[in-house]
Amino acid sequence: MNAPQIVARTGRDRATRAAIRLSALLLGAGTLHLVAPAPFDSIVPRALPGEPRLWTHASGVAELAVGTALAVPRTRRIGGLAAAALFVAVFPANVAMAGQWWRRPLPYRAVALGRLPLQVPLVTEALKVARTAR
Repeated sequence: MNAPQIVARTGRDRATRAAIRLSALLLGAGTLHLVAPAPFDSIVPRALPGEPRLWTHASGVAELAVGTALAVPRTRRIGGLAAAALFVAVFPANVAMAGQWWRRPLPYRAVALGRLPLQVPLVTEALKVARTAR
C-alpha cells in the first residue's frame, strides 16, 4: 500500500469511527426522547405550534432515523448531512434550556450552557462524516 492509500484509508477509518460515535449519541438521545419525554417537553420553544410532546416525539424519531443512517455505510453520507441539519435545528431548544436553567444550581447551569458550544463540533463532525463517506 502506498502513502496516499494509507492516508485515504486512515481518513475513512476516522470518519467511520466519528459516524459510529454520532450514531450512538443520536440513537441514545432519540430513545430517551421516547421513553422519558418529560424533560424534553420542558425545553421545547414555546414559539412552536402544537403540544411540546409532539415535538419531543418527532425529534426523538428524527434522532433515531439519523442515527440509523449514520450507522449504515450505504446511507452514511445523507446521514451526516441530516445529522448536521438536526444539530442546527435543535439549537433553539438548547438555548431555551439554558434560559430556563439559569437560576438552578451551578452544575445544572454548567450543563445547560455547555450544550450551546457543543453544537459546533457536532455539526462540523457530521459534515466531515458526510464528506468522507463512500
